[in-house]
Amino acid sequence: MKLTYDRLAVGDRLRKKRTLLDMTQDEMAEKINRAPKYYADIERGNCGMSIETLLALSDTLNMSLDYILFGDIEKERETIHTEETAAVMNLLDHCDEKDRNYAMRMLKLFLVACRKEGASGEFS
Repeated sequence: MKLTYDRLAVGDRLRKKRTLLDMTQDEMAEKINRAPKYYADIERGNCGMSIETLLALSDTLNMSLDYILFGDIEKERETIHTEETAAVMNLLDHCDEKDRNYAMRMLKLFLVACRKEGASGEFS
């Protein structure tokens, strides 16, 4: 199988992961030490990127180089749990301790409610 580099698809994968992590394009550009317009152009597929930029994106987004460049579907399925966990952690990182504790209590309450709904078909 021949692998092909599709800049539009690469940009789409980067955008999806960035939004999952609740980051703006400007925040992502800052994290990888690049200009916001340049990062926006990468997401739109208007330009390619250097190896250094690719490595910075891979590290920041916790995505493999293969997945960024070629979109291996099996890898995506394996990492979705990790991505969702990273997204939750990223949200909690922006909270102070009081808000983090409150969020944890709310998440636990939500999970208990989901289990109850799943067992009986409705909330009890």
